[in-house]
Amino acid sequence: MKITEFKIKLKGLTNVELAELLEDNSTNLSKLKMNHKTAELENPIELRDLRRNIARINTELKAREIQEANK
Repeated sequence: MKITEFKIKLKGLTNVELAELLEDNSTNLSKLKMNHKTAELENPIELRDLRRNIARINTELKAREIQEANK
């Protein structure tokens, strides 16, 4: 998924859905890290992509929090 598509997808989700997505991605990242420690990953770039997606989700959640505080 391209970055812009992912950002558009994030804006269309509710806070609850974002939290669930964050939880899923964090779990997947932990599993991939463990697999990477024990054996070589087929595509190690997945680690970077997941880490960046988690950061994007956190950024969107924080932006919404700030927006709610300013209202």
